[in-house]
Amino acid sequence: MFDCNDLCSCADPAACDTVCRTKPDQFFERCLEIDGFDLASTPRVAALPVTDLPSVIPLIGHKYSRKSVLDEPVIAVPLYELFHMGTGQPLVRTRAELAERFRISETATVVASGVDRDIKLEAWWAFADRELILSTLRDLEVALVTVPNFSLFLNVPRPDNLHSMKRIALGWAELMAARIPAALHLNARTDQDYARWMHFVRERGEVEIVAFEFGTGAGAPNRIDWHVDRLCRIADAAGRPLTLIVRGGTKVLQRLKRHFAQVILIETVAFARTLKRRRAEFTEAGRLRWPRISTPKGEPIDDLLTHNIATKRTALLLSDFAPPARLERPARHARRPAKHADGQSGQGCFLAQLDATLEARAVPADLKGVVIAAES
Repeated sequence: MFDCNDLCSCADPAACDTVCRTKPDQFFERCLEIDGFDLASTPRVAALPVTDLPSVIPLIGHKYSRKSVLDEPVIAVPLYELFHMGTGQPLVRTRAELAERFRISETATVVASGVDRDIKLEAWWAFADRELILSTLRDLEVALVTVPNFSLFLNVPRPDNLHSMKRIALGWAELMAARIPAALHLNARTDQDYARWMHFVRERGEVEIVAFEFGTGAGAPNRIDWHVDRLCRIADAAGRPLTLIVRGGTKVLQRLKRHFAQVILIETVAFARTLKRRRAEFTEAGRLRWPRISTPKGEPIDDLLTHNIATKRTALLLSDFAPPARLERPARHARRPAKHADGQSGQGCFLAQLDATLEARAVPADLKGVVIAAES
């Protein structure tokens, strides 16, 4: 590959929406709509106070299959469930309507999560009546919005990635300028991307909360450590305490907590597995498992959801956001040591382990005549 233009492989350039120099007219328009790729041209905004939030916030996607109000003081909801994705019109306009749409308490603190499929992200960017969107979020008294995480694809020309990053910055500034607390989403796929975000965060004291999503590509085993390392560098270079809002990535949250002032997890598993009729329970080893259960047709899942949220939160807090290490399966020939009646440790002596009959004490051991030697 000579340069990123070789990644331009669309069959019909007229129908392609990628930001690419091979379409000069469209490329100019896409650059104009974001005032260039430079993050420095993002408008400056004032810092905003944010309500204190717990370390674990359950995500509630909708109210279906439920009949009662979920008694949780802090809830996360999808940002794109508050607006019609075709028209941009609000689906809820008051706290009472918001509570009814998700069957949550009217007094609950609400966080709007901007992570979703690309089709919804693009619809959000295309909404023409921005003031209606912003005034609705203010009227709903949303405590925090995580900015839409516009995708950075691998198989597109580089300007498309730069365009998405600038849209993230502009979306964050738009919310903050409207007096709506927002978390800056740090979407990146190269070291240079993270270097740009590091400079942006370090130079702008109004950035106090950032967001990241490990649920898709960034959570892949061959990439997650790279992202965690860069996020920690941003926190260290900021020169002030930063809060991190994450979705997914429970295995690395302990590492992130060493660098960020607070790490907040928007927890999605409890709601998703409740819909699949799975019930959280602890094993004797303290691990969390999700066996499938049967529910009568039409029976509401309110009790199951309440149980799963509480159990999953307990598991996270007990492990301090670090899941217990996976136990290795013992070899087939390994024997479980019996519990000793004398209360001594279950670890047998080395000589007794040389022969199962000695360990079981079926034959008296004459240790005086034993010579320890390696097997030839």
